[in-house]
Parts: sequence; C-alpha cells; structure tokens
Amino acid sequence: MNKQEFITLAGPAAAELIEKKSRFIGYASPVADEAAAMDFLQGIRSRHRDATHNCYAYQAGENDQFQRSSDDGEPSGTAGRPILEVIRGRGLKNTAVVVTRYFGGILLGTGGLVRAYSAAAKAALAAAGLVSCERAVLYALAVDYTNWQRLESFLQSSGCELKNTSFSDRVDVQFAAPLVLAAGLPQRLAEILGKEPQIMVLDENAWLQKPVGEV
Repeated sequence: MNKQEFITLAGPAAAELIEKKSRFIGYASPVADEAAAMDFLQGIRSRHRDATHNCYAYQAGENDQFQRSSDDGEPSGTAGRPILEVIRGRGLKNTAVVVTRYFGGILLGTGGLVRAYSAAAKAALAAAGLVSCERAVLYALAVDYTNWQRLESFLQSSGCELKNTSFSDRVDVQFAAPLVLAAGLPQRLAEILGKEPQIMVLDENAWLQKPVGEV
C-alpha cells in the first residue's frame, strides 16, 4: 500500500499457548509511534515482572523506519527477530508485539523457541484483528431535514464515515472523507444539496478505518 493507506491492528489483544509446559502469552497492539511502542512494552513488563522473558518487536513510522526487537535473554535470534518477521510478513504498520514466557522446566531448543514465539505472535495478531487506515479529511456540515437523507446516502455510498450526528432544528454532521474524494467534495455536495454547502474542515490529517480480512 502507499503512504496514504496502510494496514494495522484494530485494537489491543492477547492470546496464550502452552509448549512443553512453558506458558507463552502474546500481546499485540497498534501503536502511533516508537514512543507508544515502548510504553506498551513497559506496561507488559510491569504486569509480568515475574516472567522468565518478555520478548518483543515493533514496526512503526510512515516508512517503517522504527524497527526494534529483543530476545530478552533467550538465545540470540530465537524470539525478537521471529516476532518481527511475523509483523513484517503480514505487512503491518505501527504494530507492537510482546510475548511473555514462563519457563516450564523443559528446554525447547532453538528451533522450538522460534516456533513457539512465532506462534504466540501470530495468535495475538489474529485475536486483535486488522483494519485498513486511509488518509482522510474530517468535515463538519449542517443541513436541513429535507436534505439529510440524500446527504446520508451519498456519504455511505462514497466511502465516507459518519463520526457524529446531532438533530435539532437542523442536522449537524461530522464525517471523514477519503483524501481522494476531498478535492471535488464541495462541488459534489452542491449538486446533492442544490446549493453551495457551508462546510468546515476540522482536521486535514484524519484517518478512515475499515475492517479487513486476515492477510
């Protein structure tokens, strides 16, 4: 996807698996930037201070320029890097994953560790679900009731997202429109409403989120 659109997680989630008596808990979360990724990591570390390992990886930034992974004491290359490869393999941006391990007394070997950490990361991502984020502009617009149904139909059919609607002597609407639609939006609304709309730009750097299937 280009810089105007990317896939990330719908929200934070966790998943757990047991491998030869070792307990692996995968935590996944969307993160806005590298600082948010580190905050997420610290939160998991605080929750599991007694864990044997808290291994992690994240990928953030418009060009994926912030990437980091840690084995946290596991043999080199058996935990952090496999987690990062799971994130990369799904083409996810602004995503962080922490896998907490409680050692169960049986050694897994390097291959077993790679498989276990990868599986825990995949399970956490699957639990979180995915969304497509598309660059958008957030608008505010007021219409009378005679035009409301036409406006609502247009917004739904054109890929816009209603953010807030209030009804009084008129209908006050806040909606996000895809960036590709923004340039011609005033003219299109004028055709629908029969007059030049009094439209206000609230945020030129908004995002539209839509659920997507597994990738």
